[in-house]
Parts: sequence; structure tokens; C-alpha cells
Amino acid sequence: MSLIRLLLGIVGVWFSFGGYAQSAVIARYTEEAITNSDALKQLQFQLQRNLYALEEAKGLFLPAVNLTGTYTLAAGGRSIAIPIGDLLNPVYSTLNQLTNTNQFRQLENVSENFNPNNFYDIKVRTTYPVLNPSIRYNQDIKGLETELQSSNIAIYKQELTRQVRLAYFQHLQSLQAVTIYQNAIVLLQENLRVNQKLYENGMANPTVLTRATNEIIKVEAQQIEAQNQSKNAAAYLNFLLNKPFETPVTIDSTLFDITYNFPQLLEGSIQNREELRQLLTAESLQNTVLKINQSYKVPRINAFLDVGSQGFNFDVGGDSFYLLGGVTIDLPIYNGNRNEQKINIAAMELAATTSQRNAVEDQLALQLQTSKTNYLSALRLFQSSKAQVETAQRYFNDTVKRFREGAAIYVEYLDARNELTNAQLQQSIQLFQVWNTWVEVQRAIGD
Repeated sequence: MSLIRLLLGIVGVWFSFGGYAQSAVIARYTEEAITNSDALKQLQFQLQRNLYALEEAKGLFLPAVNLTGTYTLAAGGRSIAIPIGDLLNPVYSTLNQLTNTNQFRQLENVSENFNPNNFYDIKVRTTYPVLNPSIRYNQDIKGLETELQSSNIAIYKQELTRQVRLAYFQHLQSLQAVTIYQNAIVLLQENLRVNQKLYENGMANPTVLTRATNEIIKVEAQQIEAQNQSKNAAAYLNFLLNKPFETPVTIDSTLFDITYNFPQLLEGSIQNREELRQLLTAESLQNTVLKINQSYKVPRINAFLDVGSQGFNFDVGGDSFYLLGGVTIDLPIYNGNRNEQKINIAAMELAATTSQRNAVEDQLALQLQTSKTNYLSALRLFQSSKAQVETAQRYFNDTVKRFREGAAIYVEYLDARNELTNAQLQQSIQLFQVWNTWVEVQRAIGD
């Protein structure tokens, strides 16, 4: 086990965002996505199927009672000769002479077919497994398969939650970009109005008006692009929610708060990751398969009891009723060493699953470490972007003042405005990058 994985396993779980935990909007969207997901419903159907299979496996411990019957008609075929005449006729002749009568008639030899004609046999057979370890191991396997399917559902829910969160933050970021461009357009329109007055008073040339108009057109194009990104992000979110793509998205304005006190220290553990539980369950399943293959040396013993009636010409009663019971035993002696090879195969599959679990555990530990590092890096960049916006705002205000006083040229105004817009966009990007990296941390600890 790697040192990183060991340390992460010791520190336990600690990570939460109070502000995000209070976001009822994302919580509601996550619940809707889980409820409406067709893929998740398919996984749940498979889980229900596994539960039925588990109940079926439990039923193998109980006796089985079946009603069976046969009725046969036969003609020809093999037969056995019974020389009853040859055996009894000499005796009957002697008795007739002694009694001076014909009381004892002569008999003909007969034959009896092996195939019974006009014969029925109906019975109720009860069987019970006295000794069969395969039944218990089969129940264990069905139970573990059910756990694996439950893990699949949990993993899908966690990944769907991650996708919903990221899609929602992407939509909010694009909306904020639209607002920033709109604010920039307002500034440019005001600047165009001022330049128009200056031009009318002979204090500016027509080039300034052309440049101002072109700048507005350029920012409007950027705003349209941001609006398209917002629509696409909303459509993807609605896709995850299994709703019409044009469905309006509820906005949680608290997530735009740049003064939020994000945690500076993160700790977490991968022990809650459902992927690890799934692999542990897979190990148990492979181990059970190994045991069931090793149990071939244990004899399979079953008891049975038949209660029925049989006879010719549908004769019921008297000697037609019968009871028949017994015990069967099945113990392989030689089958070309196939059972030993099955054991070797199961042992190798168990070793492969164990190796896979160790590798995945290291990967998940690295994922958590990387996501924490990315979050802290995004947080530092966001704090830096706030200072850049403040500086760009002061510079823009000073430039506007100097431009109106004639102390700054129009190029300086445009440069200050571009710097302010870019700083605001960068701050928006960094804000939601913090939220996005938080989502990855939450996914890395299995939330």
C-alpha cells in the first residue's frame, strides 16, 4: 500500500461547504436527475432481478414436491415365454385320472411383452438435499451479485450528481459572462454618447465614433457567444434531468458570492468510495467461487420419497398404491482433472481481482490528492483575481475621468475597459473553477 493511500486512510473524512449545503436548487436538481434517469432505472431493474435470484437460491434449501405421471400403450416388441402349459398340464392330467374327472383343464403356454400395455403410473415425488454445499455457496454468490449491483447504482448516482453539479456551475458561469459583456456594452454605449457630444462640439474626429461603434459590435458578438454557451449548458443540464432542453433553469444567486469564505484546509478519505466496496465484494464473490469449486470432493446426498399408484386399465385401489423412498449420492471419482483446473482458474481470478483492487485504491488516492491540490490552486487564483478586478476597476475609473478631461486618449480608454472586462471574466472563471474543483473533491471522497 502506498504512503499516500495510508495517510488518506488515517485522516478520516472532513470536507463540507456550508453555503453549498444550503443550495436547495442544486439539491433539488440532483434529486430530479436521480429520479428521472432512465439508465438508473435500468440498473434498479437489474437489482430487482438479482433480488429475485437470491430468493430463488434460498428456496433450494427447501424440499421440492412434484406430481408426475405416465400412461403407456404398447404392442409388439420383446416378450418372455412362460411355459405354464408344459409345467402344469402333466400334473392336471394325473389329478384328472386320480379323481376320474375332467375338473383340471389343460393350459396353453403364454408369453408376456416387456412393454406394458394400457398401464399408468402417477406419483408425488418429494426430494430434499441432505448434503450439498453448492446450494449454500450459490446463495452466497447471489447475495454478492446483489451487492455488486447495489454498488453499480451507488456509483452511477455519485457520477450523475457530479455531472449535474458541473453542468449547473457551467450554466451559471456562462450567465455571469453574459452579464459582464452586457455591462461592458453599457459602458461602451455611454462612451459612444460622450464621443458623439465631443464630435458635435468639434472636440473629436469621426474615427473615434467609428472605433467606438466597432467596439460595441465586437462585445455584442462576444455576448451572443456567451448566450449560446449558456443555452447549451442549460440544455445539457436538462438532458441530465431528463427534461425538455428548453426548460428554464432556476438560478441560485448565492453561488455568485465572491466573498464566500471557502475552506483553506481540506482533508478526506477514499474509504467511502463505492468503487472500493465494489471490488471488495468482487473479491468475496471470487473467493466463494473458489470454495464452491473446492467442494467437489464433498458428496452430494439427496433423499426422495414417492407416493403413487400404478396399474393396468386404470385400476385404482388395492395393490395399486405404493410408497417408494431412497437416498442418492453423487461423488466424482475421475473426470480428467477438470475440477482441479477449475480451482486453479478461480484462484487466479481471485488474485487478479485483489491486484485490481490494490491498483484502484492507489488511483483513487492519487485522484483525491490531485483534486485537493487543484482546489487549493483554484482558490489562490480566485483570491488573486479579486485583487486584479479591484485594480482594473480603479484604473478604468481613473482613465474615464482623465478621458473626459482630455488628459487620456481613446486608446487608453479602450485598453482600460478591456482590462476591466477581462479581469471580471477571469474572476468569474476562477470563482466557478473553485466550485468545479470542489465538485471533484466531493466525488473523490465518494459524495
